[in-house]
Amino acid sequence: MLAFGKNFLNHAFMSATNECPFCNLPKARVWIETDTAVAFFDGFPVSDGHAVVIPKAHVASIFDLPAKELSDLWNLVGQVRQELQQKHSPDGFNIGVNDGFAAGQTVPHAHIHVIPRRKGDVSDPRGGVRWVIPGKAKYW
Repeated sequence: MLAFGKNFLNHAFMSATNECPFCNLPKARVWIETDTAVAFFDGFPVSDGHAVVIPKAHVASIFDLPAKELSDLWNLVGQVRQELQQKHSPDGFNIGVNDGFAAGQTVPHAHIHVIPRRKGDVSDPRGGVRWVIPGKAKYW
């Protein structure tokens, strides 16, 4: 298990960490690490540079985090976005959270996707994340 410090082991979901792929992320996959969060490149990227930012605390939703850790998580998202902008020069980003099974969350450890986008990577990018329900995406 990736050692995340004393606070990592003092959470309500400790038993779930034994099988959590994010709690057991190999150290070699870690791209950026802070006291409370980790960033790494997605194992199944939808674009070059697709990264994932997770809290070190094993919680199912980012909204289960204390305010300080939630703020730290979003600060790391900003840092990841900035570094991806410098390295990959994308034309835009989708930054998203699948919060709960019904929303498409497949790993029950809170995480935020940072996905670089490029002009032409889809025929019509309008609507962005609204396409999670295709019949309601096109409102224009």
